[in-house]
Amino acid sequence: MKQPLLALLLTAAAPAPDATMLHATVVKLVDFGTRHTLSTTTDSSRGIGAARRWVAGRLTEMGRTCGNCLVVETIGTTFSGPRAPRGARVEDVIAVQKGSGDPDHVIIVQGHIDSRVNDVMDATTDAPGANDDASGVALVMEAARLLSRERFPATIVYAALSGEEQGLWGGKLLADTAKARGWKVAAVLNNDIVGNTHGIGGEHVDDRVRVFSEGIETAADAAGVKQQRAIGGEDDSPSRALAKAIVRVAEADKGIGLDVIAVRRPDRFQRGGDHIPFLEAGYPAVRFTEATEDYDRQHQTIRTENGRRYGDTIEFVDFPYLARVTALNMAVIRELASAPAAPAGVSIAGALSDDTHVTWQPVANASAYRIRWRRADGFAWTDQRDVPASATSLDLAHVNIDDHFFGVSALGPTGAESLVTFAGVPPRPAPGSSK
Repeated sequence: MKQPLLALLLTAAAPAPDATMLHATVVKLVDFGTRHTLSTTTDSSRGIGAARRWVAGRLTEMGRTCGNCLVVETIGTTFSGPRAPRGARVEDVIAVQKGSGDPDHVIIVQGHIDSRVNDVMDATTDAPGANDDASGVALVMEAARLLSRERFPATIVYAALSGEEQGLWGGKLLADTAKARGWKVAAVLNNDIVGNTHGIGGEHVDDRVRVFSEGIETAADAAGVKQQRAIGGEDDSPSRALAKAIVRVAEADKGIGLDVIAVRRPDRFQRGGDHIPFLEAGYPAVRFTEATEDYDRQHQTIRTENGRRYGDTIEFVDFPYLARVTALNMAVIRELASAPAAPAGVSIAGALSDDTHVTWQPVANASAYRIRWRRADGFAWTDQRDVPASATSLDLAHVNIDDHFFGVSALGPTGAESLVTFAGVPPRPAPGSSK
């Protein structure tokens, strides 16, 4: 199998996201006045409760259209902290599109429904949150509308999360739910602030999107961190492998019209999002955020001061751009939901040799495997070799283990590729053997 299969797979995709539909969703979310996590949950037209019920209703309608392919539910629990000292019930609305092959193999796409103004405890002032993060929720709902028309081996979870601004609680709730339900989460695509193209410095950028990913794994214990550093795997964590897969998908589908800036940190400097609890739980997770931000549109009460306008209102959302970010998310979901799980137990051997021996554990439903390698001073995989599904090892002649990094992915019948699992070390040699 050759790489062009990915381009063919993406070319045969569902209809492109509709900027008009995205606009209508953001308008509706803004119309709830405030979606603050501590706002009213009983009013029929204002507050986070009404917003969540509307999202659940729309997802349920989508499910009926696809023959009840979406199971919609609202999950919740109570959190307390500095931004909710008396405790608050946090609820996420999720729609589960069950996979036809390996339903425990799960792809999650999410955005947060809650909004805020300058005072994070102000639950009554209008907080439209058009870009932060109605844009992300609109993206999730448009992806659900279109991808629910298709069928995939893996399960897709579409999620509108609450409590992000109070403490990333909606992400924590969903990560805990994934653990409790035994989901094997292959990827979490967190979309937060994805609809603006005008930066605080006056720049206009509508052809790029940033994808943030961790290097050293948050969930690793001290031994795991030491091992990751010892093998040079700081740039190939599961989260970083997901970011590289997003770059690969964007490059294969030029029609989307976005370059991916793969930022090598978990989030913006000293900031965080709902993918962080998933990283803490050991799941591959990244954050999508627009390429340039306008901080006058984030966490701001609507006002004008000295001729300068503040507030996260809908007029500042670029919906054609949001449609492109949605298209990229959909292409990544389609790729990963069509692929098998990533291989486990990938290791290399070949010290004191000019050849490298790569081994991995078999993956259920894999049609083939792709062995990737690159020079040890590079970021992107440059070389590859495909082997049949019956193989669990490959010898690479004259590819020196000291000068290269290696990884293995699993391929599905359409050529869809899993995340690449970085090659670690083989089992420790017996005492007394040479080093």
